[in-house]
Amino acid sequence: MTRAIDLFKSWVNSRLFIEKLDNPLGYIILSLIALAVGLLISVLKLKLGIVLLVAIIGLPALAMCFVNPRIGINLIIVICFFIQFIGKHVNAPIGTLLDALIFLMLFGILVNQVKKKDWSFMKNPISAILLVWIGYNFLQALNPTAESFQAWMYTVRSMAGQSFLFFIGCYALSSYKAIMNVIKLMLFMVMVLAIYGLKQEFFGYTDAEMIWVTADPERFQLIFQWSRLRIVSLLSDPTTLGIVMAYMAVFSIALITGPFKMAHKVALGIGVVCMLLTIAYAGSRTPVVLFPFGIVILVMLTLKKEYIIGGFIFMILGAGFVMKSSSNAVIFRLQSAFNPETSGDTMEVRFKNQKRVQPFIHTHPFGAGMGSTGLWGRRFTPDSWLASFAHDSGFVRVAVELGWIGLIIYMSFLFMVLRTSIRYYLRVGDPRIKTIYLAITCVFFILTLASYPQEAIVQLPTSILFSTMLAVMVRLKDFDPYYQEHYENKR
Repeated sequence: MTRAIDLFKSWVNSRLFIEKLDNPLGYIILSLIALAVGLLISVLKLKLGIVLLVAIIGLPALAMCFVNPRIGINLIIVICFFIQFIGKHVNAPIGTLLDALIFLMLFGILVNQVKKKDWSFMKNPISAILLVWIGYNFLQALNPTAESFQAWMYTVRSMAGQSFLFFIGCYALSSYKAIMNVIKLMLFMVMVLAIYGLKQEFFGYTDAEMIWVTADPERFQLIFQWSRLRIVSLLSDPTTLGIVMAYMAVFSIALITGPFKMAHKVALGIGVVCMLLTIAYAGSRTPVVLFPFGIVILVMLTLKKEYIIGGFIFMILGAGFVMKSSSNAVIFRLQSAFNPETSGDTMEVRFKNQKRVQPFIHTHPFGAGMGSTGLWGRRFTPDSWLASFAHDSGFVRVAVELGWIGLIIYMSFLFMVLRTSIRYYLRVGDPRIKTIYLAITCVFFILTLASYPQEAIVQLPTSILFSTMLAVMVRLKDFDPYYQEHYENKR
């Protein structure tokens, strides 16, 4: 009897775990499960059926992310592009699920480290300053000036919580192949973003999207300008879409200059064209300025003759485009980004707002509390004068909400990011790795500049892409033989 039981256990183990259900028994089990799920969904109400379906797919996905954070990073990159799109159609806490997934992976790493006790992935120039920034954000919960704890809870997620993805990336991206897969996924998702945006331009918004656009007068006023609808693609506003397209277009151009396959370069070139068209139809001024700025950074970092000549030709053509008169609404909007007569009023309003808030910043070193301005300020502290204050800048928002101490920490963090990225770019020897560092460094410069006129880094999907690129920057040098021989081994 015992022998028979042992044989049965061995047989089941072989069919379920060794062959992984790739056998007649597995087909029967999976078919029965599919039949049962189909019957349950047909019997239950629609919402309960959707919940059941999400649970069936989501729970195994969460388990995989807990065990393998590399899968989780890829999943988060995909999710972050669709969160705002889903929010247009259903009222579901998708953003909270994204944060929960990040902390689940972080917990999985901590559990794994109990056995391994290998914290070498934390030993880099970014970890320390980023931990200071995250810690300062969490300490803001004790800020005596803050009027709303709820506003802090909602704001700390984007300002600090999603930054934990950097540490997850440093742990999970432990091979050159894994890094390249993440880069390819980011480029693919940006292409999806661009193509859907162009679909909105040439084929129009869907009925559900038009309901979303017209549901809020301020949103409609933002999107419908110059007698046309600006595209937003899967995101919530044209400016965020344009900024993503601007830095990823420069990222792609930098990769085109590297020693990659011609097929990949052609694909990147097509992607750049789609991204530039998306910038044009999104109709935001900021990305129009960011793209040539990124090209200038690209030329300055390389200082190669052909790049300098190409950059010079690009600037001449760009100047001609700006000066050429046009009655086309899209072209006129792009030209207005470089025209003081059309953009000067906007900048003057921003300068006045900044001047008005400076005394408050000087007298509040820890700020007014996270979430005291913008959307969360209007929601949780509508009677405060800061709730109606238009900061129109990531840096100004940090200075107002976290004080000049927080601004110093944040600027120090960005300085360290730029310094480290340039340092690795100059020191690595492998041409492919060097090209990737060039592309990432251009992105960091663009996002730093974009943080002055806009809240660029904390917006999805940029916040996720930024943290992921930080992790790529830190880990990529580990796979460069030249760097390891001349710098790492001499420590």
